[in-house]
Amino acid sequence: MTLKLLSTGLLAVATAVGSAQVASHTPAASMGHSGEGASQTAPITEVTGKVVAKVNGAALTDRDLVREMFSMFPYAAQHNGFPKDMEPQIRRGAMQMIIFEELLYQDAKRRGVTIPPAKITEAEVEFRKNFASQSEYDAYLRVEGITSKQQLRDKIARSLMIEQMLKTQIVAKARLTPEQVREYYNKNPKQFYREETFRIQSISILPPNAAPDTLKEAKKRADDAYNQAKNAKSYREFGLLAEKLSDDDFHVNYGDHKERPRNDLPPELVKLALTMKPGQVSPMVQLGNAYTMFRLVAHTPAGTIPFAEVKAKLQADLQNQKTEEVRAALGNSLRKDAKIEIM
Repeated sequence: MTLKLLSTGLLAVATAVGSAQVASHTPAASMGHSGEGASQTAPITEVTGKVVAKVNGAALTDRDLVREMFSMFPYAAQHNGFPKDMEPQIRRGAMQMIIFEELLYQDAKRRGVTIPPAKITEAEVEFRKNFASQSEYDAYLRVEGITSKQQLRDKIARSLMIEQMLKTQIVAKARLTPEQVREYYNKNPKQFYREETFRIQSISILPPNAAPDTLKEAKKRADDAYNQAKNAKSYREFGLLAEKLSDDDFHVNYGDHKERPRNDLPPELVKLALTMKPGQVSPMVQLGNAYTMFRLVAHTPAGTIPFAEVKAKLQADLQNQKTEEVRAALGNSLRKDAKIEIM
């Protein structure tokens, strides 16, 4: 947890958990609409400072746990609690996080990690800016049980030590080079293959039955629609006509079918689309008793997606994966000889 996230969690505790004793005796608040099936919230747990876990003898309290729960799910402050179906998972995750951070902190001390006093002072000044008023700041101090300036500086130093350990033991070790990303791309071509797709906007006239008069009227409507649609100069122009004239389900969204695989479209439409350029409107096509015309928005041939198109997302995905792997390995290593007690 970085100092920024720590301050967010502490602010939530100061503003919401400060009134938890009252909340714990009131009905759970509803999130969203009331009635059967409405999501309910579990009231915010009263914070008493009781020990919830020990890590190599160091005590972690319910104050640490609830603070972390707020950091993981800050919306709880707005709804006076956590979603009931999510609260156990949030609580477990928060417990694991505060244990992990304590292990990191203890490891930092073993490694002789220290924070210069000037950096602590700088962080303290920035931390103070998170509070809108002196009363809000005082509320935080009360909730945290901080009675001296040194206690606050110790908390900030601890947070900065954890942050430094995260940078040196996880971020730095998990960093990927552009060459590693490119190598993954080259070794996994199937992952970056895309099938041929089309994106079209359609206007369809669908007669309700096959009676001769009905079909005749539908053809007349279709001819009129086509005379307007073929002159559409833009996505919006065609889309407005689709909303006004089309009988198919896509008319509510500018007639847009979004990107679809080739096999999802009728062969007659695909055959025409292959002869068109984006922005062109097709001739009218009769499919059974229905009449359809469409505007080609985009055609993407099948093939391997170029590296340039996937580079940014691939870098982020691989980086997240590697970071989680390094973090898990570090957590397992720190836990190996640690004595952890959950109360």
